Amino acid sequence: MESAIKTIVTTFLTSARGKENLDGKAFQKLVKKQLGGVMEDTDSASAVKEMQRGLDENSDGKVSFQEYFTLIGYVANAISERSSGSNADAS
Repeated sequence: MESAIKTIVTTFLTSARGKENLDGKAFQKLVKKQLGGVMEDTDSASAVKEMQRGLDENSDGKVSFQEYFTLIGYVANAISERSSGSNADAS
């Protein structure tokens, strides 16, 4: 788990390129490159922009680490629910 947490933090910091937040372009690139295998519509600029707006709690047009972490939580929860559903169906 420690490795996964470090990866989440490092991915954000690398994508932010030394800044405290991800701008729209950096967020779109991160989502497409890092989450394309677990999320739908990551190739759709408008869908990613809408996702960014939904995460942007302070309406500054950027995604902070806390806002990014909210996304990670949603994705982890969705994967957990899918996995649980698959296991329930198999028994």
